[in-house]
Amino acid sequence: MKKREVWAWAMYDFANSGYTTVVLTTVFSTYFVGVVAGGADWATLAWTAALSVSYLAVMLTMPTLGARADARAAKRRLLFTSTVGCIAGTLLLTQVGPGAIWLALLAIVISNYCYSVGESAVASFLPELAAPQALGKVSGWGWGFGYFGGMLALGVALFIVTRAEGAGQTAAQYVPWIMLAVACHFGLSALPSFLMLRERTVPHAQVGGATTGMLRRLAQSWRDTREHFPEFRKLLMCGACYQAGISVVITLAAVYAEQVMNFDMPRIMMLVFVVNIAAAVGALTFGAVQDRIGHRKALAITLVGWIVMVLTAYAAVTVEVFWVAAGLAGLCMGTSQSAGRAMTGALAPAGRLAEFFALWTFALQLAAVVGPLSYGIVTWVTDGNHRLAILTTGLFFVGGLLLLSRIDFRLGLEQRLEGAAVRQQ
Repeated sequence: MKKREVWAWAMYDFANSGYTTVVLTTVFSTYFVGVVAGGADWATLAWTAALSVSYLAVMLTMPTLGARADARAAKRRLLFTSTVGCIAGTLLLTQVGPGAIWLALLAIVISNYCYSVGESAVASFLPELAAPQALGKVSGWGWGFGYFGGMLALGVALFIVTRAEGAGQTAAQYVPWIMLAVACHFGLSALPSFLMLRERTVPHAQVGGATTGMLRRLAQSWRDTREHFPEFRKLLMCGACYQAGISVVITLAAVYAEQVMNFDMPRIMMLVFVVNIAAAVGALTFGAVQDRIGHRKALAITLVGWIVMVLTAYAAVTVEVFWVAAGLAGLCMGTSQSAGRAMTGALAPAGRLAEFFALWTFALQLAAVVGPLSYGIVTWVTDGNHRLAILTTGLFFVGGLLLLSRIDFRLGLEQRLEGAAVRQQ
């Protein structure tokens, strides 16, 4: 394991986290609803619909892109092109003003699609960089770097907001500068990844053809997990379940804080800071623990933590208790996302890393659609009962824990080796 290359790999998490933290979670999401769409009743639906379109596109195309990257030894190329696409989409957001609804939605679909592709591509390097006994630690380093990157980008955004509002500027005047800062942060911080990451995959003839159509490629990859990698298949179902709950926290934490706890924008941004700090601590410290106690047990502990967090947030009637829930959410987020990526790296067969991480990405994007949508449906049918919505979100973590209990990790490792051997024959 070369430390410089691992550092360069982790720097990509540092680079792309600014996009999710500032664009999706805090600044641009509220800017779109309140300014671009003028606070219309359909604004939140339009925002979530645009995200769902991008996630659906990733679900349909990523297995094909991953298979091609494996067959052509082109993971670095896929990482580079997706990064350029996300940066270009973020720069397009600088042109969005009040009423520019379609431009905003188009830019979000493009940037979020490319972000998700890059997230899958960079994750596929993990098994090549870390020894099997160090997957959790290295994955944790990446997530930890990522949360620090998100905090840096959010700090710059808060500085711009404070200076601009002090000078009497409106959101339409200063948000484009924030989007420009996010794009620059992404581009500059990702440079070490492009300069130092090596392409170790050897070009090979793809089973079924790397140029197979999207749906056929997806179906073929899914059939392969049933026939040769059933434990990995169980991991996909487990991940799709608990990640649906995590996607609710990522997407709607600010909404819950505003609607239930009456947080204003500065307090919401501080809330995100707290969550990111706790997540960084969890990812950096729990990764080594995960390698010692085992990936499956580590993930089980974090899912129990998520259940406790949901119950705490549901019961919180004071700001102090809600801050405790926020801290728990951060710790669980850092540990569970790191554990999931490490388990994927441990069970994905050599020579098909990009393809199998693409299946993992498919599961995550499915979760990103189902989780927030279920939350929205509960609030809609209960006349805005966000407490009940967050309580029902806990069912995703309970389901993930039950599915995790069915995974035989040792058997999965055997299937990984047997599947790779069959492929090479």
